[in-house]
Amino acid sequence: MRKRLLIIPVLAALVTALFAAPAQAAGGVNDSSCRPDAAHPRPVVFLHGLGATYYEDLNFLQDSVAAKGYCTFSLTYGAYPDFPFVGGLRPIADSAAEIRQFITRVLAETGSSKVDIVGHSEGGFQSLYVTKTQGIADQIGTVVAIAPPAHGTTFAGLTNLAYLLGQRDLVGQALSTLGCPACDDLITGGRAVATLNDGPIAQPGVHYTIITSRYDELVTPTDTAFVREPGVVNEYVQDTCPFDPVGHIGEAYDLNVWHLATNALDPAHAAKFACTAGSPG
Repeated sequence: MRKRLLIIPVLAALVTALFAAPAQAAGGVNDSSCRPDAAHPRPVVFLHGLGATYYEDLNFLQDSVAAKGYCTFSLTYGAYPDFPFVGGLRPIADSAAEIRQFITRVLAETGSSKVDIVGHSEGGFQSLYVTKTQGIADQIGTVVAIAPPAHGTTFAGLTNLAYLLGQRDLVGQALSTLGCPACDDLITGGRAVATLNDGPIAQPGVHYTIITSRYDELVTPTDTAFVREPGVVNEYVQDTCPFDPVGHIGEAYDLNVWHLATNALDPAHAAKFACTAGSPG
């Protein structure tokens, strides 16, 4: 397990070297002065998973998307005010309101009428939940949800998601003193799951792509991620890259997932790519 967990930091360092510099030169990363252009007309908001932050989880994917010319933005949502180092713990509904306010700010700063959202795990769930419940569906163009527990998950130990992100001590401290209402919200039958699944999830005028792995060990069963409604594209990573063993945490760092997500943001210019193998953990 130790060797597996060391894979992500090593890959992260490589990805940083490959993408960090171009990201600043092309689009923008959390840059309020960035303005969308004709080729990339909507800012992209990235939503991290449970126990993560804006700078740990989807940050490398954000850099990669920015390097392609997009204005990109992210926040740490769902953190307790006195403990800002661990996000996604507070109730889903509270975090959704926080995300709505952030999206409203991004629209105002960039002068855009719509944003796209890319979320992983709890962030993927939030991308669906915010669009449905916060009265801003007309301000959302595309949702790309990576491994969202859209219908809840049978895995009760959702806090292990954060442990695998390398924040075990911080998350353990936060959970012991503050708790994790979001964990209860996301299990099968949880309050937020019930709200999301009360009627159609997909909202008119929004384009949805759900991406997950057949080997996701934490959002289970794996097809609980899918939204089987008209106009929603549901795909396993292995539909395109059958030999990729990527697991739940690895999906945030997996190059195949990055290509699929980028293609979903701009399907008119979807590009073929060579498959690689991601981390199975």
